[in-house]
Amino acid sequence: MKKLLLLIVIYLAFISLGLPDALLGSAWPAMFEYLNVPVDYAGIISMIVAAGTVISSLFSGSLIQKFGEAKVTTISVILTAIALMGFSYSHHFLFLCLLGIPLGLGAGSVDAALNNYVALHYQAKHMNWLHSFWGVGAAIGPIIMAGYLAKGMSWSRGYNTIAWIQIGLVVILIFSLPLWNSKKVSNEQEQVGISPKLLTLLKTIPGLKQALLIFFCYCTIEATFGLWGASFLVFEKGYSVDHAASLVSLYYVGITAGRLFSGFLTNYFTNRQLVYIGQGVIAIGLGFLFLPYDSMLLPGFLMVGLGCAPIFPSLLHETPVNFGEKHSQRIMGMQMASAYVGITLMPFLFGKISTLTGYSSLVYFLGIFLLIMAFLTNALNQKIGKKLPIL
Repeated sequence: MKKLLLLIVIYLAFISLGLPDALLGSAWPAMFEYLNVPVDYAGIISMIVAAGTVISSLFSGSLIQKFGEAKVTTISVILTAIALMGFSYSHHFLFLCLLGIPLGLGAGSVDAALNNYVALHYQAKHMNWLHSFWGVGAAIGPIIMAGYLAKGMSWSRGYNTIAWIQIGLVVILIFSLPLWNSKKVSNEQEQVGISPKLLTLLKTIPGLKQALLIFFCYCTIEATFGLWGASFLVFEKGYSVDHAASLVSLYYVGITAGRLFSGFLTNYFTNRQLVYIGQGVIAIGLGFLFLPYDSMLLPGFLMVGLGCAPIFPSLLHETPVNFGEKHSQRIMGMQMASAYVGITLMPFLFGKISTLTGYSSLVYFLGIFLLIMAFLTNALNQKIGKKLPIL
């Protein structure tokens, strides 16, 4: 019973991770006019949040070793709750940038800690379902925001509501702290503090470079589409702000439902096979968006979300298998950091590109990174000598 309750708590923690992730993209078409800043400034906030996550991911190994998963998770959610409450009361772009720092720092360590814990102690289906709960949070955020915008209310109300939800999750985490006391990692994991430096791991472990680049490419696709998808609909397709926010929510619903379904598919497919399948589904979704028919937008957004669904959790769950348990916590932190470097730089870069090319270039931009990711995935599987057939 105690193990089940702990798993439920971990799931709730991932809801808290997802809640703020899609808020900025869905609210930005309304926010930038209120703040009186250029539309591409959303990339600056996104970059600051992700930079904080990169830093906390890289230091996650030592933080978790010193304080444990329970305290790191609880403190991280507290940081995000404070930051989101600050967002709801901020009326200047500079304040939003400053609040992006604790919002990012709050995400990195807990993300790396929980991902590694589940990869070591639970089956692949739980990793998919865990990230499905992240999708629940990511889908709830735009739905709440779209509801306020549709009623003609301020975007700050959406941030305020999400902040209070986060505070509720903090209370649950505090009361659940005793559940973590009996959880003990393996002897190999206890040696992580004396393991080689990150640069040494990068040089000596086969396939690690490819793995880090795959995480970079995947999160480039997921984050760029999540941040600029609504703007693509508003400025290229003529959608209203609230309708665009609803369609972005459908993208995250696709990720959530896809990860729930992928949990069952792990009984029939390996993690590597699910990664290949996900990449193919993303390609189909981008193909729909490329077509000059508005009727293809809804299935396009949904298919991109469904394609994204199995890739991230499947790659994470393979970490101890690909690189061994001894250094898995450090490598998990490196992978999360690489992922958030993609989140930090690439949405910002596309924001700049879109000022020159327009938002129609979004599909081409994502397609290029999808091709690179597919090539690197195959290279990784060959490098570690464990390549499996796609089907």
